[in-house]
Amino acid sequence: MPRIIILFASYGDGHYRASQAIEACLQAKGISEVILLDLMAKSHPLLNEFTKFVYMHSYKSLSSVYGWLYNSTKELQPGDPLHSLLHSLGIRKLHQIIEQFEPDIVIHTFPQLTMPKLLKKTGKSIPLINIITDFDLHGRWIHPDVDRYYVATDDLKLQIESRGIPAEHIQVTGIPIRSSFSEDMQHSSLPDLFDTAHNTEDTGYLNSGKRTVLLMAGAYGVMQDILNICERLLHEENIQVIVVCGRNTGLYNGLRAAMGSHPDLYIYGYVTHVATLMRASDCIVTKPGGLTLAEALECRLPMFLYRPVPGQELNNAKYLQEKGVAHITNSHRQLTEEILSLLHDEDQLSLVLRKIDELRKPKAAELIVDDILNFWHEITIRQGEYSVIL
Repeated sequence: MPRIIILFASYGDGHYRASQAIEACLQAKGISEVILLDLMAKSHPLLNEFTKFVYMHSYKSLSSVYGWLYNSTKELQPGDPLHSLLHSLGIRKLHQIIEQFEPDIVIHTFPQLTMPKLLKKTGKSIPLINIITDFDLHGRWIHPDVDRYYVATDDLKLQIESRGIPAEHIQVTGIPIRSSFSEDMQHSSLPDLFDTAHNTEDTGYLNSGKRTVLLMAGAYGVMQDILNICERLLHEENIQVIVVCGRNTGLYNGLRAAMGSHPDLYIYGYVTHVATLMRASDCIVTKPGGLTLAEALECRLPMFLYRPVPGQELNNAKYLQEKGVAHITNSHRQLTEEILSLLHDEDQLSLVLRKIDELRKPKAAELIVDDILNFWHEITIRQGEYSVIL
């Protein structure tokens, strides 16, 4: 069985979630020697914390600057000085780990492609895999020495081909997500979860006669906006709302104080059962991170993308809006109007769901892992034949 390193980064949690999905699928197939490695955290911990701090603050407070930096470097080419600099960070630490672990395959879920330079330096031959975790392509992902690319859409495949990568090196599989997002569940049943905004004797069942809006509110953090959204939606008798505040305790406490007694409002802090909540909902309001969008597609949820940040998020949002499965909104009034318009129009809702089905890629992690293992088996067979000839 192959030994595998999965390289990720902790700028947001999407790359880590994709890595976990691949790791779980590998382990289910009996591949136990798998290392998940945050290379920047391991090799340059102080620089990693500083760059994460700058990233998060520029992302939140100087979003237009972040968007300009992202878009102005989208056409970055292998061999460009900046490309070479970014992909040389952590090379010494990675060399040590490669020597110790002796992997048969290295997978990237984040575009820090230190491996090609390391292989050139050491003369080693290790298959390299890129799993692109957005619906948008950035030049940092592209390198001619990568053996396999796994992407979310046919459009991304064409974009990579236009960069000179052979079509046979690119597989359209979807973005890998946890298997829990694919499990079947009755729409109305949410046992043991509804213990926050309701009395303890609550059975934990949604009203199956009402439409359910899932609001991933933790990333927004603007109390008045969330209140306005909830109040307007809950003014409709056939709407119920699930709000996930994440680790934003101020938002969670404020919402509970203001509206916690409402019978059609379910308020959560940080949850680990997002898949259950998604599968119980009719639409989602969220930030357009690649993993969250892939999860929403798998759960067949129309998406309302509220105030997307310039950069990969806005580009993700624009792509899905063009495909007819998402709406970009920039005010709470526009957001609630578009949600209610869709949920009250059965024909339009059915059309959106058909378009989602055209885009969704079930069992992406399994498809990726199967293809990687087949690729590895082909390589080992060729190496065996070559050894016999020698």
